[in-house]
Amino acid sequence: MIEIQNLTKRFGPVAAVTDLSLTVRPGEVLGFLGPNGAGKSTTMKMATGYLAPDQGTARICGHDIVSDTIAAQQRLGYLPEGAPAYGEMTPREFLHFIAGVRNLAGADARAATERAIAGAELKAVLDQPIETLSKGFRRRVGLAQAILHDPDVLILDEPTDGLDPNQKHAVRSLIRGMAKDKTIIISTHLLEEVEAICTRAVIIDQGRIVADATPADLAARAPSGRLDDVFRQLTTRDTAMTGAAA
Repeated sequence: MIEIQNLTKRFGPVAAVTDLSLTVRPGEVLGFLGPNGAGKSTTMKMATGYLAPDQGTARICGHDIVSDTIAAQQRLGYLPEGAPAYGEMTPREFLHFIAGVRNLAGADARAATERAIAGAELKAVLDQPIETLSKGFRRRVGLAQAILHDPDVLILDEPTDGLDPNQKHAVRSLIRGMAKDKTIIISTHLLEEVEAICTRAVIIDQGRIVADATPADLAARAPSGRLDDVFRQLTTRDTAMTGAAA
């Protein structure tokens, strides 16, 4: 469902991502981990077609993101960092707008919008301007637009950023429920999130993959049996990754 092949991206003299290859299969929830500046968001932006790679490509359900961008993007939902949206719109207006962008109309658009609203639990703020919402609710609006068209592939950059513990639990339950029918990549700073919902974890450092295994297998590499200890062993820079405290 997701095939990333030899992706490379430089920003001037800095190599953000170097020759990165990765395949994610249907039903997998992949935790994509790394210290700040490791290349996680850059990789996701290239895999979704929002940033052109210097070399390499990605395929979404067989569609090349470089040469067949629209067809690839039709099959994926993307939650970027920062949850960008039109602040003057309400969540209801914004999601109806996204439905139109996704070529949904009439009853199909209404059904898709209502499904996304329910999944992201937005009913309490549907008619408030997005710019007035808390960080957590803005993040949930971003998640709603990513799942609105029921895509086969989801690429989510920090999906629970800014959410309170109850909201995190609800979003993780939503992701687990969708996983059986989709292929999902999640970038996160919360190691407990990887252990809770991911079937596989990939750690990158300085734009290269340094580990690829199940969370349990990775944790077993440390005498303590803790995933955060393995993370520190495999990466070379200070990081904002956190353990059990969410």
